[in-house]
Amino acid sequence: QVQLVESGGGVVQAGGSLKLSCVASQLTFTNYGLGWFRQAAGKERELVARIAFTTSKIYADSVKGRFTISRDNARNTLYLQMNNLRPEDTAVYVCKATRGSMEYWGKGTLVTVSS
Repeated sequence: QVQLVESGGGVVQAGGSLKLSCVASQLTFTNYGLGWFRQAAGKERELVARIAFTTSKIYADSVKGRFTISRDNARNTLYLQMNNLRPEDTAVYVCKATRGSMEYWGKGTLVTVSS
């Protein structure tokens, strides 16, 4: 079965950086839309960043200028570089791959930003 596995989460101080990775198995990233979502305690899941198969990118206003989404199709890996982290960024980060009607989600990796 298709699997998406995130890694790179952890605990950092405000102003620090982390880089998240999402590796896919039984799936080739080419022509898939990819994205990162997050869900904080007591909050709804929200889109953080998205990168289309064309490499077109969008970001949530709250992370623009701080986060960068990228993909390496040869390695079936999605990345999220997070800089200048804030306590408000604390959440479980989940990757998603979409192709047509097919939709796959990872299990998530926890990011905690201390103040």
